[in-house]
Amino acid sequence: MLHLVGKPYENDYHLRMTIPIITVVAGPAGCGKTTWICQELPKNAVVENIIYFSPGTGTVPIDQTRLAAEFPEVKVFGDGQEREFFNQLAAAENTYIELGFYLELGVIQQILDNLPYRAIAILPPHLKNSEYHPWAEKIVPGADIDTSIAQNQVWRGITSSQVCDEDSLQEFWYEITQGAYGQVSRAKGIFEVADGRAIYGDFVAGVPATDFLELDLPRHLEGRPQRFSGIEVWGQNLDESAIKQTLQDCYLSEAAIKQYQEQVKQILMEEPIE
Repeated sequence: MLHLVGKPYENDYHLRMTIPIITVVAGPAGCGKTTWICQELPKNAVVENIIYFSPGTGTVPIDQTRLAAEFPEVKVFGDGQEREFFNQLAAAENTYIELGFYLELGVIQQILDNLPYRAIAILPPHLKNSEYHPWAEKIVPGADIDTSIAQNQVWRGITSSQVCDEDSLQEFWYEITQGAYGQVSRAKGIFEVADGRAIYGDFVAGVPATDFLELDLPRHLEGRPQRFSGIEVWGQNLDESAIKQTLQDCYLSEAAIKQYQEQVKQILMEEPIE
């Protein structure tokens, strides 16, 4: 559920007079919205004064977690943090808001209470005359995704505190991308694996598959991790119970987690210091 801010900020004259550059980025699922923002961030002179807000993701903040890991200086906000987001606006030099494809474009006016912004649409090259074209000030060519799959079903799961066997996770991800659980148009997730790393998986129908990406986070080698991990799958005719069960089959037991962590700590201790 998206919580909108409104009246408490309506008459904040100081906020309106010192509003930073606000860039709103929208586009279909998997077209490259978060990737484009990540490419833009290094172009800013002072990364410490940048904020990022992605509404509508609920309790599964995958993009926020990925961006925060890659750019720890950026202040990242999600659902439930609207007040904190607005409190930071006056001090920010640049603000990026990423609109998920499941949100109507008009919702941004409610979120910002009519504050000015520039609209950027990240679109696949073949997409013409969409709702994004009259809305955007600038069209940026994105990934050449398959837009023929109806995205009428979503399954989200939180896996925080769980540690996955990496081989089992790789097999599960392959099955997801090959249609074993329904026709998947978009899947992304952050998972903890046995050697303490947090890895990011990203699948988009019509785009060549990529390997899991290690997030720039400290290895967690003491018990169950307390940081966020989770998965989001969009498509049609999804077998949600099978997705959930197969993912759970990847989870390691308490004893296995402890054993792996001790092995990794021993290996790290034995590695020569450069």
